This record gives sequence, C-alpha cells and structure tokens, in this order.
Amino acid sequence: MCPWNRLCVPTANKPGSHRQRVDGVTLQRAWPWVCFYGLGAMIPSRLFSARLRLLEGMGRWTPSTQAVLGPGWLLPQHASPRLLSVSCADGAKHQEPRRKKLLSEKQLKRHFVDHRRVLVRGGRGGDGVSCFHSEPRKEFGGPDGGDGGNGGHVILRVDQQVKSLASVLSRYQGFDGEDGGRKNCFGRNGALLYIRVPLGTLVKEGHEVVADLSHPGDEYVAALGGAGGKGNRFFLANDNRAPVTCTPGQPGQERVLFLELKTVAHAGMVGFPNAGKSSLLRAISNAKPTVASYPFTTLNPHVGIVHYEDHQQIAVADIPGLVRGAHRNRGLGCAFLRHVERCRFLLFVVDLSVPEPWTQVEDLKYELEKYEEGLSARPHAIVANKVDLPEARARLPRLQARLGQKAIALSAATGENLEELLLRLKDLHEEHVANELARGRQPLRW
Repeated sequence: MCPWNRLCVPTANKPGSHRQRVDGVTLQRAWPWVCFYGLGAMIPSRLFSARLRLLEGMGRWTPSTQAVLGPGWLLPQHASPRLLSVSCADGAKHQEPRRKKLLSEKQLKRHFVDHRRVLVRGGRGGDGVSCFHSEPRKEFGGPDGGDGGNGGHVILRVDQQVKSLASVLSRYQGFDGEDGGRKNCFGRNGALLYIRVPLGTLVKEGHEVVADLSHPGDEYVAALGGAGGKGNRFFLANDNRAPVTCTPGQPGQERVLFLELKTVAHAGMVGFPNAGKSSLLRAISNAKPTVASYPFTTLNPHVGIVHYEDHQQIAVADIPGLVRGAHRNRGLGCAFLRHVERCRFLLFVVDLSVPEPWTQVEDLKYELEKYEEGLSARPHAIVANKVDLPEARARLPRLQARLGQKAIALSAATGENLEELLLRLKDLHEEHVANELARGRQPLRW
C-alpha cells in the first residue's frame, strides 16, 4: 500500500533486486511502485514502460508534476533536471500568441495630430516592348510587342474609424505598372494605393483648398499614376511594316499636399479653460477625456456620442479652452478655433464660480466672430456649469438678466439638471436636420 495514499503502479522486479533497467535507463528503487496524481485508475507497468519508449529519442527523461516517481526511484546522474512529461497527457497546452495591448483613449489623444505635410507620387508606367513574332515556317511574323501597364494612383479615402492624422506617413509612392511582353501581352496596371484619413480632412496644395473630405466614403485622387509605354505593335502602319520603336513608361504625378483636420461633430462645446467642458462631456457620453483642477487640461478635441431612446445619436465635441485674443492665435487659438467650423450648433459653457460669468459669453462670441464671420450666429445654447457651488447659484439670476435668454444651470460633477441639457441638445439637432433637408442636403449621420 502506498504510504501517501496515492495511486500506485507496481513494478515487475525480481525478488531481491534493487535495480531495474528500462530501455537502457537504469533506475534505483527503494519501493516497488510508482505514484501518479489524479489518474483515477490503476495503470499497469507496461503502459509506463511504453511511455518511456516514446521518449527514447530524447536522450533523457524525467517525470512531470502529474506523474511523480516514488522516493526510491532515483534518476541517473547524466539525466537533465528539466522536467519532461511522462503522463498520459497528449501534450502541453497550446499557448496563444501575445496580442498587442490596445491603447487607451488618453494614450491615443496623446498622439493626436491634426495637420500633416505629405509627399505623394503616383506609380510609374511600365515600359513598352519591341519584339517580333517568332514561329516555325513563318518568316515575316510582324511586331508583337505589348504595351506597358499604367501606374497606380494614390487616393485619399475617408475612414470613420480613423480619428487622427497620426497614422498618415510623410511620403507615399504608388505601385508601378508592369512592362509589356511578347505576343501582344500588355503589362498589368499598378494597384491603387489608398490612404485612410479621418472625417473632416481638408486637403490643401499651397494655399489653395483642393478637396474637402467631410462626408463618409469621400475619396480624392492625390496623385495620378503614369501612363504605360507603347510597344512596337502600336507603331505598325502601312508604310512601316516592321517598326522597332517602343516608348518607356511615364513617371507618376508628384505633389506636396497639406492635410488639415477639422473635427466634425453636431455640437461643439466652447468655453474658457477650466470651465468644466471635459467633465460635462464625461457626464453625458461615454467619452473619457482627462479631467483635472488646472487650466488647459484638454489640448486636443474629444468627441463623445450621446445616445437617445429612439436610436438617435448626437456627436458632441469638446473644444480645448479658448482665451482672449484667440483669433490672433494667442494660446494656440487658431489651432483650436478651426475645430469649431464644422460644428452645426454650439454650446457655450460658462463657469458660474467666477465673479462676472456673463462676460465669458460676450468674449467667446467676439473671438468666434473675429475668426470667421457668422460663426457666433449659429444656433446655440448657454450652459451655466458648477451650479452646485453656493456662490454660483446666487449669480444665476443676474446671468440670465444680462444675457436676455435662459441659461441651462447644471452641475457636471453631481449630475444635477443634465436632463434639461439633453432635451435642449435634441431640439437643436432636430432643427438642424430639418434645415438641411429643406436645403436638399443630407444631414450628418454619426
């Protein structure tokens, strides 16, 4: 009986023998059995020997943690201490390859790029071939050189999964066309090279805007591929029955383009630094922008999606904080203001904790109007944030009296009165959809 109360496999040793040789391996024993963990049945010693024969080509063997030799079975001195499985398991568990760790939203925004200079060059066309048909008993076969293939174009394509220009390289080369061949075989055209850009990308060549990719699926041919060369078959004429002329392929078009990203969203939250725009976006959507108690926490725009019960979705953009003089590019004002251009309606976020909060609305409208005429006149709503503070609630009546319109008083930190903002946001979106349809244009669908 096994003293450790485990399943034992008796060995067939001769009486009085203290050594056993199995397939050329000498084992020293103290007890005539071997212990196994969790096998659930008695295993004859011939199965144990058969397992050793399978490992004979390995040169050495040792038991695994599931098959433990008794304390009397000692390994030979030349055996490696590394464990090899001798249990009934078919093999080790399959180890899945390590996957690349996904970047968080904070890490993605750290590499946010909204402008890029790109050199694009179309593919070169394939060369034409000069050759003549060769066939037995046919002396004058004639020219049969094929034309070269055209070079591939370089195309910019909008991809809604791309949120930044960080993945766009600084140089792109199109695919070249193949050369022509014998027997009037034309070369293969170069494949099209697509560059994925985010929605709202503006393409400029110098100071001229050449494309505005503001709708899903929009494409723009950035560089044309070169034309393929002509083979000598192309130059066959009545007065020239054996032409030897062939032309090389043309080089592709080369251009230097400037890509500029303007965030596309339904609503844009505009306010001074530390007004609580990022906290408000976290409260009404699943976006996770960085929130801290110091100004200029947000340096890149964030877009959050607000979901409604009727499967309606509204995109809200958190524009980085503006300062006085932003239209003169003070405090990176122009870099922030260009993201407001694509917003259909605005949310002016006001900090009620400052002594005179109504001056913030006046200053924000002034900066927007100086940057682009008519930008401040777009449909908007005024949001008075931080109403949970005692001194802020006392300034609310005076704010509404100065502005002459109702302000939505809420607290992004506590979630107070967020329902009124969501209802007002939905009303602004419905008005925008109605105006777009009246003009015969398709409204933005996120």
